[in-house]
Amino acid sequence: MAKKWYNLFVSLEPSGETSAGETTSQDPSATDRSAARSVAEIAASLGEPPTFSAPAGDPASFEELYEVAEIHPPAHGYTIFKVAEMLQNEHIRNLPAGVKRSSILLALDAAGVNLQEIIEDAVKRDRALDTYESVQERAVEDLEKQKSQENRRIQEEMERIVAEHRARIQANNDDVARHKDKLHSWHLQKQREEQRIADTVAYFVTENPITTASPAEPPSKPKGPS
Repeated sequence: MAKKWYNLFVSLEPSGETSAGETTSQDPSATDRSAARSVAEIAASLGEPPTFSAPAGDPASFEELYEVAEIHPPAHGYTIFKVAEMLQNEHIRNLPAGVKRSSILLALDAAGVNLQEIIEDAVKRDRALDTYESVQERAVEDLEKQKSQENRRIQEEMERIVAEHRARIQANNDDVARHKDKLHSWHLQKQREEQRIADTVAYFVTENPITTASPAEPPSKPKGPS
């Protein structure tokens, strides 16, 4: 992954000075290109980015991430973060950028630290962050695929269960309908039987004690499952 900051102006050697200590005018674009090449060369010299076989225990802990990536502070203790702290020192943080840069270079030189080591440390950490970002993205993509497949199986199971229960409901309704039809048929037979009895009794009484029901309405069918 190409990083924009690789193309920022980072000079590893003082620029614009002759052997006699006189300044010379240089093409700024040529200087920028030269600096960008220097940083690109440093990045290329570091080999392949670190690999992560599994996510770190705490992705929010960058120190743990650097540890997993086997990025350790050098013996002299100067890292890109050390330089960042130096730049925020109360004695130089409000100074112009050029003065701050010179102050840091002087401090590094006094400590016997090559600026290239600092740039290498920065590139290593940046590549570790980028690589781990890719690891996390792949992990989320894999999880999404896994859960999508699981959701499809759940949906299919839900549809199967719903279909089974609808069939059971329909079977229950059909059973009720059959019994209602039987009851309706019996009601019709009962009415005919009562009418025959009542017609016979009527010959011998003034008030007929036999009750006859009105014709029964046909049964309504139970509603099916919605």
